[in-house]
Amino acid sequence: MRVLLCAFFIAAFFPMTVAAQTYPSKPVRLIVPFPPGGSNDVVGRMIAAQLSTRLDKAVIVENQGGAGGLIGTEMAARSQPDGYTLLLISVAYAFIPAIYKLPYDPATAFTPVAILGAGPVVIAVTSKLPVNSVKELIALAKEKPGELNYATAGVGSFQHLASELFKQQAGVDIVHIPFKGGGPAMMDVIAGNTQITIGSLIQTLPQIKAGKLKALGVGSANRIAALPDLPTISEAGVPGYEVTNWWGIVVPGGTPRPVIDRLHKELTAVVASTETQKRFEAEGAEPLAEWEQELLAGATATAEPGTPEGETPTESTTPEV
Repeated sequence: MRVLLCAFFIAAFFPMTVAAQTYPSKPVRLIVPFPPGGSNDVVGRMIAAQLSTRLDKAVIVENQGGAGGLIGTEMAARSQPDGYTLLLISVAYAFIPAIYKLPYDPATAFTPVAILGAGPVVIAVTSKLPVNSVKELIALAKEKPGELNYATAGVGSFQHLASELFKQQAGVDIVHIPFKGGGPAMMDVIAGNTQITIGSLIQTLPQIKAGKLKALGVGSANRIAALPDLPTISEAGVPGYEVTNWWGIVVPGGTPRPVIDRLHKELTAVVASTETQKRFEAEGAEPLAEWEQELLAGATATAEPGTPEGETPTESTTPEV
């Protein structure tokens, strides 16, 4: 009987051990649940390039946008838990369970691997809008209620909720125009079709420096080195407004622990690298090297049902955005 039991456990665990020892033996895909050009895409590609070197295998970024990040997240949840599918998440991941009916259990679908960094939002407007400060924007919005638009990465996205918070605290009526990602939303504001974007600074900073967008305020507690003359939104006219995004990596639940440990080790090294430190800091973000085991538990288990102002909850897993 003991011989049979030993044989059973060897048969059960030997493949997992061998897989961990040889991991990775093929390219790894990193799902970014938003289209190219947004903050998730910027961070994902920055991390993937260095992780490829450390794993000695290609880490391929796969953009799967739509539904405020839900479509790509669902795709990752349904992937094999073998370490060859990673998912880049941001603070929007925490809001999905409160807005959409999910086709997976957010408490068990993923296992956290590493937290990467964090960065504030920035309020920016099209260069065509005749305002140069947060106070001027608020005054114009109150003068023309319902006439100004703000673009976001989709219903339930980080940009959406950051913008709704601004609306509420500033007491203005501006209209939500959802896109399928932060990149397309930002380009629409640059073109002047919509007027306002409230999104991650790491995404919009290049366009601000190029003069294609006018920055009015940053959502951090203090001014940032990347734009030292830019006031915080709180000091510029909306007291107490402070919003920060964060980014992390998770894998499908059930991924072997040795594989997770390997990924965590390499990602920690990537985040701690001089290249990553300089890139984050130059773009107004902050690298975070510690492993937050509570990342998913806090992001999913505490979410309360609710819907941003002016939006209708959906029962579909692929709502129109």
